[in-house]
Amino acid sequence: MITYFSHSAFIMSTCPHILLVEDDPAIAMSLKVTCKREGWQITWLDNASSVLPMLHRDEAKDLSAIILDVGLPDGDGLSLCQQIRHTTDIDALKDIPIVFLTARSDEVDRILGLEMGGDDYCAKPFSPRELVARLKAIWRREQLLSQQPISIASTDSAVTETASNNMSGQALTFECQSGIWQYQPLNYSLIWQSQKLELSNTERKILLTLLQAPNQVFSREQLLNAVSDYPDHRLARTIDSHIKSIRKQLATVDASIDVIHTHRGLGYALCPA
Repeated sequence: MITYFSHSAFIMSTCPHILLVEDDPAIAMSLKVTCKREGWQITWLDNASSVLPMLHRDEAKDLSAIILDVGLPDGDGLSLCQQIRHTTDIDALKDIPIVFLTARSDEVDRILGLEMGGDDYCAKPFSPRELVARLKAIWRREQLLSQQPISIASTDSAVTETASNNMSGQALTFECQSGIWQYQPLNYSLIWQSQKLELSNTERKILLTLLQAPNQVFSREQLLNAVSDYPDHRLARTIDSHIKSIRKQLATVDASIDVIHTHRGLGYALCPA
């Protein structure tokens, strides 16, 4: 059995639990059947107003992902995503993977969804099997981030390798020009200068990618590939927005340090241009 990592700060060895927020009963039934075939548990809500109260209940503690319709009858899925990401009393769920379902095929709408905190999207009509594959890809990427050995050299020091196999949830420590960083896989915390960074899933993955190769310049396309197993390269410009958001968060910790450097015409890196 593959062990997936939930976003409730523990390793999930039982079946994944999905929250589906979708007002169309036909779509909901199709997804419920597909998830049942995978051996997954699914909780279905057909309106936006029920989501936050559900997330405060004990049954939400084992959630593995949220599938969220953008166009709900009583609210906007994009705004609801932001609420989930920033509601302090459900902090354990703020990094949970969120996949949008949207009838809007316009590129601007897809970019907005990713910038608002979504991890992926499926445009209607879609195949339930594709959606399942996208969820598995998100979980697999999270698992790899928590397992992979870290051995990186920067210009002024070496990265400390704290675990060659991080299934135990051992913290990973990075030392580079900007200081000491720690990543805790079990609760997805990235800490810089002893302060936990408030980052979205995508932002955290981008920063971890840069930390693992501080001397490498990553193009937008490379960073997009690093955060998605199904990258749409028409959305590569969303990386700029994520970098801007990361820089804003880093500035709240120490505005005097320029952590992420822009290499014009090439991309982004932790090393200066």
